[in-house]
Order: sequence, then C-alpha cells, then structure tokens
Amino acid sequence: MAQWWKDRVIYQIYPRSFQDSNDDGIGDIPGIISRLEELSKLGVGILWLSPVYCSPDADNGYDISDYMDIDPKFGTLADMDRLFAEAQKRDIKIIMDLVINHTSDEHEWFQKSRRREEPYTDYYIWKPAKEGGGPPNNWTSFFMGSVWEWDEIRGEYYLHLFDKKQPDLNWRNPRVMAEVKDILRFWLDRGAAGFRCDVINILYKTTLADGKKRVAICGQEHYKSQEGNHEILRELRRDVLDSYDCFTVGECVMVDLEEARQLCEPGRRELDMLFYFNHLEVDRLVARYISRPFSAKRLLDVYTQWQTKLDWNALYLENHDQPRIVSHYGDDGKYWAQSAKMLATMELTLRGTPFIYEGQELGMTNAGFQSVDELNDVESHNIDKLMRSFRIPKFLRRRWILTASRDNARTPMQ
Repeated sequence: MAQWWKDRVIYQIYPRSFQDSNDDGIGDIPGIISRLEELSKLGVGILWLSPVYCSPDADNGYDISDYMDIDPKFGTLADMDRLFAEAQKRDIKIIMDLVINHTSDEHEWFQKSRRREEPYTDYYIWKPAKEGGGPPNNWTSFFMGSVWEWDEIRGEYYLHLFDKKQPDLNWRNPRVMAEVKDILRFWLDRGAAGFRCDVINILYKTTLADGKKRVAICGQEHYKSQEGNHEILRELRRDVLDSYDCFTVGECVMVDLEEARQLCEPGRRELDMLFYFNHLEVDRLVARYISRPFSAKRLLDVYTQWQTKLDWNALYLENHDQPRIVSHYGDDGKYWAQSAKMLATMELTLRGTPFIYEGQELGMTNAGFQSVDELNDVESHNIDKLMRSFRIPKFLRRRWILTASRDNARTPMQ
C-alpha cells in the first residue's frame, strides 16, 4: 500500500481544549468540525485526536471505560461519523488514540474481573499478597508509588503501571487480544485511517519478579520492549491492520535506537513510526521534572543519531504530555516570535512526518500557572508528593513542576 502518511502533515487535537461549540467550557467534536476548513487551509493532511471515548477522566481520557462509544461531553457517535465524513470531503484523514495497555477501573471488564465473573476473571493482572503480606513485587509506577493496588472485592492486588484507576490489561489472555482486534475494526470500519498507540512498547509483562532497584520506574526491565510485545504488534498488524489502508505511530517509552529499529523495521510488520523522547530531555536530569543546563550539542547529537540511523522519524516538539516548546527551548518573552519560527523551521526541515500540536502554529507558550494547586494533572500532583517525601524545598518543587507539567499544553486553544 502507498505510504501516504509520509507525505502529509499531522495535526494533533486535544479535544477538550480545542473548540467548544455549546458553551459548556469543554471542547467537543462539533467544535472540531467547525474548524476543519481552517485546518485544511493550514495544510493539515491528517488529524490525530486524543481520546474522545467514554472515560471518568482520572487521567484526562486516557482511562477508558468504553472504547466503542463517545463520551457525552464530546458529543455522540453520530457526531464522530459526521467528523469522518466532513474531513474526508477535505482530504483530511483521522487517526484515533489507541490506549490498550490499560483501561479505566470503571470499565465493564474490570468490574466483572474483580468479581471473578467469567470470561473476565483474567482480563487484568491479579496477584495475592506476598507471603507475610504486602504487594507482590517492588515495581514502581510511572506516576510514582507502587504499581499494586489492593482490591477488597477480589481480595487480591491488581497491577497498574500508571494511575490506580488505570489497571493494566493481561496480554497473556487471548480474549484480551480478541477484544482489542474488535476495537480496531470498529473504528477502521467507521472511517479511521490509523492509530496513535499509547505506551505501546510496555504491553507484555514477561515476569512479575522484583525489579532492579532504581530511583524511578523500578521493574521496567521486565516489560519494556519485550519479545512478547513484538508478537502482539505483529499479530494486530497481520490479523487486522493489513486489511485496511491505515498506519500506526507508537508512543514508545524509554525506547532506544535499537529497540526503535525492531519496532519500526518495515519487514517486521509492527509499527510504521514511533515517538521517542530523547530530543526533549537534553536539558533534563530526571524525566521532564528535574532540569540541567541546556546543551545545543546534546540536541544535535540526538537528532543526528535518530535522523541517520532510523529510516523514518515521527517529528514532534510538542504534544499533550510536553510543555510548550517555545517556553522549553526558546524564549517566550522578548524573542518569542523568533524562537517559535526557528523551532518550527527546525522541525519542518528534518526527515520524517511532522506532527504539529494544537497551538504550536501560533507559538503558544506555557500557561503561567502560579501554584501546583492550580494543576489538574495527576502526574504533577504525584511528583509533588514524591518530592515532598524527599524534603525538596517548596520553591524548587514549584519551579520544576510548573515549568514541566503536562497541563501547560492542555489549556484552551487561543
């Protein structure tokens, strides 16, 4: 099939902050439809929608309670069908956000699994307390703290690599694979042209043994880019995706170049492209939150490695999980316009498919939050709690968190 995704610019929409059509304070699908003509004139060829599925919003839609319906705050399935149709009239394709490492704990599958109702008993990763009591292993979450949460109804712990309201699916269960295949077909048949795949390289947990002791994300060696994960991606490609003219781009956490090659090498039939994070962390000591001095040479070295050693790159400087790039690498004061244009030029002259995040074309800056209490992001609050436990002074916590919080990119489109 033609690789049309190499010839188009992708524009990411974070629906709840993009365009509100009914004055309820939340962006929605009719609002997106109302802006399609402007997006077409901007040169957008593909839209990536962050999740619009039903969700209790513990993690702003990345905790899904129903994959085959639209959350009422965004509209209806009929609105979604109209968006597909109106976009097609303008030769704009749409990709959906695919979140299949975990669901919401309010999903029907989890509610039945915790009650041991068949066939859902083993849809998630459940373990009894270890001998003597306590969590089954020493793994720690991406959102800080243990990955294990005790469930009184089931009488066991369940695993969650992210928030406790995001239990991880058990990819050793073939029924989970069958359910996800049905989800893919549901959206592809309705008009989706592919998927942005959330944390797609950590689906398969090879073992639940203790992990090496680390400052953060202990246990990652047992689930990051495991062979079982590659097998999952190949099966989804073979049994579903290859029957459609579509593509996939994967968010791959902590991925290195060799792992990226394995995930994206065309002959392996796994992902078409992936997002890595190295280029946004050259001034970061620990993930996004603890900084170090910026080095242009480090940035050049990262780009040189990925541009020369990976066949095709997904190019991005911003998304819903990153602070605004003008505030991060540029000057959002005196040299705001020059910074925004320089960074856009850099992105659009590299080799790969460009992803523009809503507001990036306007040079939108960080939100200017004054207090951690103003933030909604669950990750930011968990980081603050962890830093307090290490007795990091309030002024440092405030500076680090307010400049790096995901909420900086989630404020309303201007």
